[in-house]
Amino acid sequence: MKPIGRVESCFGEKFGTPRQSGIVPEAKGRVVFEDEVPAGACRGLEEFSHVWIIFLFDQVEEGEERWFVRPPRLGGNEKKGVFATRSPFRPNRIGLSLVKLEAVHDDAIEVSGLDLVDGTQVLDLKPYLPFVEAIAEAEGGFAKEAPKELGVEFPGELRAGLGEDELALITRILAVDPRPAYHDDDDRVYGCLIAGSNVKWRVEGERVIVLSRDADIR
Repeated sequence: MKPIGRVESCFGEKFGTPRQSGIVPEAKGRVVFEDEVPAGACRGLEEFSHVWIIFLFDQVEEGEERWFVRPPRLGGNEKKGVFATRSPFRPNRIGLSLVKLEAVHDDAIEVSGLDLVDGTQVLDLKPYLPFVEAIAEAEGGFAKEAPKELGVEFPGELRAGLGEDELALITRILAVDPRPAYHDDDDRVYGCLIAGSNVKWRVEGERVIVLSRDADIR
């Protein structure tokens, strides 16, 4: 297999990137096609509202598969078989994301609800078909519902220079709690790169307190 394109994303690193697609609708990006993909390869895709992105977990080294993992949804306290999870540490590093299709161009598609890091290699695209893929009676196992969101305190002085879209994105990312499952230090300060900003925060009970926001200088 070879990549047909790469992701341009608002997420500059793995930490802080949503664990599932669609959970942060404000997360926007593009799949930019390789030069060998001919114009017109997406002809007809604009008729669909959503698209599957088949991608490569290219931030996981080959040989790092784990047959048993501790899902964050279980607090990292219980092991499940890798095939019962969305863990990136798989025998083959293939991932699947369902995103909303915003626009189709000859050299790229624009999407929202993204959960992929900038530069992720894309292997394929497939249209979402509601009549077979929206199964009302499906069971969600140990992940039956969306994770509970935290409140976010974002001081006004740290919002300076942010547009409404960037503010909404950062707020939602922090609300869905990007911390690792094994967090037992309430005083720990976390940080990640979101939409060009290095954001640092800590969690107090059910609230996220934003401590600082600096422009990315990498």
